[in-house]
Amino acid sequence: MMFGPRLSTVFASRWKALAWSASILLTAYCTVPKPSENGAQPQDQEAVAMVKAVLPAPDAAAEPTRSPWAPDKARTAN
Repeated sequence: MMFGPRLSTVFASRWKALAWSASILLTAYCTVPKPSENGAQPQDQEAVAMVKAVLPAPDAAAEPTRSPWAPDKARTAN
């Protein structure tokens, strides 16, 4: 058993479809929490700390990886 009206009755007219989509958007707007003052949620800070603990620090002297789609300089010099 599904919740809410049947989709064939919701999309029977444009106004019903607009009302249904507005209710979905309003539900999403009301359920997403607002970000904190510093811009990051506590869960985000924990995730960043875990990633920093697991991944090695980037080597500043290392050459950046080259894109495989970048054209070769030898071919484009002509």
